[in-house]
Amino acid sequence: MMDLLFKLPRGAKNSIALMVDVLFLLFSLWFALSVRYETLYLPNHYSVWLVTGITVAASIGVFKLLGLYRAIVRYIGFRALVTVSIGVSFSAALLYLLRDYSASPIPISAIITYALVSLLLIGGSRLLLRGSVQQRNRGKRQPVIIYGAGASGRQLAQALMNGNEFYTTAFIDDDSTLHNSSILSISVHSPDAIETLIQRKGVTRVLLAMPSATLRERKRVLERLEPLTVQVMTIPGMADLVSGRQIDLLEDVRVEDLLGRDPVPPREHLMDRNIRSKVVLVTGAGGSIGSELCRQIVRYKPKCLVLFELSEYSLYAIEQELRELVEAESLQDVRIVPIMGTIQRQNRIEAVMRAFKVQTVYHAAAYKHVPMVEYNIVEAVRNNVFGTWFTGEAAINAGVENFVLVSTDKAVRPTNVMGATKRMAELVLQALAKRQDWTCFCMVRFGNVLGSSGSVVPRFREQIKAGGPVTVTDKEITRYFMTIPEAAQLVIQAGAMSCDGSGTGGEVFVLDMGEPVKIEQLARKLIHLMGKSVKDDQHPRGDIEIHYSGLRPGEKLYEELLIGDDVRATDHPRIMTANEIDLPWEEVEALLTELDQHCHVFQIDKVHQLLQKAPLAFTPNDGISDLVWQSTSTANSPSSNKEHSR
Repeated sequence: MMDLLFKLPRGAKNSIALMVDVLFLLFSLWFALSVRYETLYLPNHYSVWLVTGITVAASIGVFKLLGLYRAIVRYIGFRALVTVSIGVSFSAALLYLLRDYSASPIPISAIITYALVSLLLIGGSRLLLRGSVQQRNRGKRQPVIIYGAGASGRQLAQALMNGNEFYTTAFIDDDSTLHNSSILSISVHSPDAIETLIQRKGVTRVLLAMPSATLRERKRVLERLEPLTVQVMTIPGMADLVSGRQIDLLEDVRVEDLLGRDPVPPREHLMDRNIRSKVVLVTGAGGSIGSELCRQIVRYKPKCLVLFELSEYSLYAIEQELRELVEAESLQDVRIVPIMGTIQRQNRIEAVMRAFKVQTVYHAAAYKHVPMVEYNIVEAVRNNVFGTWFTGEAAINAGVENFVLVSTDKAVRPTNVMGATKRMAELVLQALAKRQDWTCFCMVRFGNVLGSSGSVVPRFREQIKAGGPVTVTDKEITRYFMTIPEAAQLVIQAGAMSCDGSGTGGEVFVLDMGEPVKIEQLARKLIHLMGKSVKDDQHPRGDIEIHYSGLRPGEKLYEELLIGDDVRATDHPRIMTANEIDLPWEEVEALLTELDQHCHVFQIDKVHQLLQKAPLAFTPNDGISDLVWQSTSTANSPSSNKEHSR
């Protein structure tokens, strides 16, 4: 019967509701008169029939005008009950006036009873029907617990009531004054009760409704939830809610919540110094770091932002995103210039710098994927070393004021070619800083950023959703992590601290990355917080297995951010400087000349030897992995020639 009713067209449902309300009003008046006269009342005067007909018809008309029949019963709430109350009050008042006008024998006490019974029947029937619908749908929905009984938690619970996927079985909140209370007819419990509630109610998901909580507070909550093997999801953050995102758009727990590291608000004067009203160029503008630098820069209103990018698609994507950002935040005075090109051609990038009179350069273009660089050594050297050199020379020739290199923790005592090329790039810029006194050069080192291309976190999520296994290279491997927005902000601020007019720069800045994270533990936490269990020798019936694949070419277990112990603090709590070995330009130029010769004739072994000979502290933990060199060496080996002669 209920299924048939719900399948009816909206107009048919409204007609049924209207007819039922007519019957409720008629019954209410008959019941009121019967109670008053203490008998089964039958009207014996024509005026009673007339007054009743006019009252019921007028009441239904008022209900329609107030929009009662536009309300969807399953979503009915307080506003609809107010509408019913207003309509019933009008009906009772009209009945009273008609009674006096027509001299009908309807006592005032009967009118009061009529109003109360009408309100009970018309309003109560809708609430009962809504409850019936929700109870009927509850069997199809999954029980969830909402962690956070504040305003956001209540809004989320209300949104879930109107949905078809979840229903809220309990609130959890740290505020002891809310414990044992009820919100929206849902009980509020202490965090200590969560494990019992999960087992008793069959809960498989916990929803975090804590948009304004700090990352440290969220980490504490997640550490409590991790052992419970329930999927933890979260509502959007406060900034997203303010920008208009719906509260019930649930998403997976962010990894920054697991790290529990609250970002330091950027210092506006440092963010402004090299950007506001200036012409800024970002190389690698379409990459993970480059694109975030562009997003941060455009908000500080440069005169012009030049996007320099080799990939056509990446350039198009970041240009479109920035134009939408400019429009949304009323930054129309900022000019966005998309330029396609490679940093390996000095004449191209120098022409761009001269044409737009660039004042600040953020050099983010680089090959950074460690195994790929190991497989393609010449291209990595050409891009990371010579590309940086050419861009630096172009900046000097074009009169650029400030030049900031985005470097990496892998440049510290490198064990792979990528780290060695980035340390070599630092040496080049250190030497250029000493060679002239116009362009200020500096370098900013940091570790892995969450969500960048090639980041482990998205890959872990995909592997967990696919049923595993989750691939970790080594059980002991650790990495430093930082969010992309925080990294970009600190790069901009560090550049401003160096290039403040007090000298030619040349500093190597190191960002405070917090505590290193064990990748295997990160994988386990993600598995647990996505509602799965780890399958291992102790838990053979678990869901997701962790597979250890071994270190990849050039990879090391631990990353370092500093060379030596001579580290100096700055007035920024997250930025430090390190005194690094540097060379005069003549020695660096000789290294570059020799490196170029070896690359030109594809002598990968000589390139490797030269990188080890240079003061980079490069100690490779693998042999040469360049794929072309290996193939060529195999083809030219004596055994290969012997096979060929056969």
